[in-house]
Amino acid sequence: MTKISPSRAVGLILLTIIAIVAIFAPLLAPYNPNAATIDVLAPPSSNYLLGTDSLGRDVLSRIIYGTRISLQVGLAAAMVAILIGAPVGLVAGYFRGRLDFFLVQIIDLFIALPGLVLALIITAMLGASVENLSITLGVVTAPTVARLIRGQVFVVREALFVEAARATGASSAWIIRHHVLPNVARTIWAQLAINVSYAIFTLASLSFLGLGVPPPASDWGGMVRDGATFLPILPLLSLGPGGAVALTVFTFYLIGSSKKQS
Repeated sequence: MTKISPSRAVGLILLTIIAIVAIFAPLLAPYNPNAATIDVLAPPSSNYLLGTDSLGRDVLSRIIYGTRISLQVGLAAAMVAILIGAPVGLVAGYFRGRLDFFLVQIIDLFIALPGLVLALIITAMLGASVENLSITLGVVTAPTVARLIRGQVFVVREALFVEAARATGASSAWIIRHHVLPNVARTIWAQLAINVSYAIFTLASLSFLGLGVPPPASDWGGMVRDGATFLPILPLLSLGPGGAVALTVFTFYLIGSSKKQS
């Protein structure tokens, strides 16, 4: 019988809380996140628990609503990466030979480029929107997924049950679908969680550089950038959304990197 590791259990609990915050943001946020008020740069108080920004918007409400954007982009980008990278890794690892050599060259080419720089280039070309950012971050992380799956397929394709399936005349497509894919599925799901954490962190980085989700959307990276000017007097303007990024990234890292215990 397998047991969930303590670190993964913690990650799942944190993810549940984060998901609840995202789903019920309209009920949990004390104010409209985009509503400007005359209470500009108000310090933390009973009315504004984390203070207000330079436009008088409640920081806590914007952090709560920012959870939605981060999860939406992170999950969508991770799915794009899996949909692109997993088939490439399966084909390259199973068939090997010249096809594997060709695909590996393409994978290595993309991996050699710094992910953030590549994301900056693609985002500048496509424009910043939730959809474009999801696609961009998915494309950037797909080569890593392909390389990981390829390595796992190398091991599975040499297993005795795969050899037995070949001996009975099963086609390569049937073997991949019924034997190879089920045996690398756990790796794919673990990598999905890691990709979500990477996408959320990269989204925050792009937003900090001004290429994230356009305003007035409540985007954590953009909030960190906007609050940096007032860091000496109101540190929570940046530390609040920065802490939200760190906690969410850490949550998905716990889920993706932990192993089940027997």
